[in-house]
Amino acid sequence: MDTTTLNPDKVDAFVGQFVTDFGAALFAPLVVLGDRLGLYKALAAGGRQTAADISTRTGIRERSVAEWLRANAAAGYVTYDAPTDSYALSPEQEFTLADESSPAFLPGAFQIALSVGRDIDRITDALRSGRGYGWDEHDALLFEGTERFFRPGYAANLVDSWLPSLDGVVDKLVAGARVADVGCGHGASTILMAQAYPASRFVGFDFHAASIDAARKRAAEAGVADRVTFQVAGADDFPGKDYDLVTLFDCFHDMGRPIDAARHIARALSPGGTLLLVEPQAGHDVADNLNPVGRVFYSASTTICTLNAIRYGAADSPVLGAQASDADLERALAAGGLTSVRLATSTPFNRVFEVRP
Repeated sequence: MDTTTLNPDKVDAFVGQFVTDFGAALFAPLVVLGDRLGLYKALAAGGRQTAADISTRTGIRERSVAEWLRANAAAGYVTYDAPTDSYALSPEQEFTLADESSPAFLPGAFQIALSVGRDIDRITDALRSGRGYGWDEHDALLFEGTERFFRPGYAANLVDSWLPSLDGVVDKLVAGARVADVGCGHGASTILMAQAYPASRFVGFDFHAASIDAARKRAAEAGVADRVTFQVAGADDFPGKDYDLVTLFDCFHDMGRPIDAARHIARALSPGGTLLLVEPQAGHDVADNLNPVGRVFYSASTTICTLNAIRYGAADSPVLGAQASDADLERALAAGGLTSVRLATSTPFNRVFEVRP
């Protein structure tokens, strides 16, 4: 390579970007450790504290706590006071790192990132072979992280915003509706709806048996097992007819046969029934997505979403991916007979569609 053509300032800028990204990659496990070991919650409970204080609260050796705190301070995840050599969480840091009920709770996202690292050898083989890699083949950390990352956002938006944005759906749920939550995972969305609408009956479907087991346990713990059931089934073959509402939360773009899923949902809806489709936020084309949010979704899609679609898709099935545009989604839905698609509302991270035949 002829290095005389290089712009030194641009090289320095790119190396600076690398340092930022490399530091973030190395720091990700520390967020998970802080979550698992209760270090963030200990900081939140005691106000400004030294490493010794946190060590006493958590039972973790002081020297290890000190190094963890320093890394977090360097990352901007805790605040540091040099005169007292002490640390604290700002209200914003506490809201996102120590409060699991917060709609912006972050540690689950880092669990998702670490799960990809655990699976990297198998993902490498899947990319080389072209066979894909199924959601159900991933490390269990992915399933736990996905629930913990998405559940706060669902809790903040689903009942108060997303469902009311659909024409006539809330009235049906209040009166008593039949609802199928397809691709339900650990059942967070299903349970939230069941808690809000006790007159309705809900069935959660997922093709991953271990997730269905977890969902059943969570429904029992939440006290809604009388109106919620969970079954192992795919999006293109789940049982039942005349559902007033079918929901797809952040899963349509992962499906190997999205057109078949749309066709099956169209047949399973009652007359006047609605599909609530929630998908990641995305622009109309690639250029619109070349931003920090797009990097998150494209990265997850490369190692999780598109690989699952390839693993279980037919040769002629579209591979949508996490940054599928409105037009991409509408084409797949229409091919399955769901031709009425309206963007009902959105958040910085999600698009919410009202879909009907």
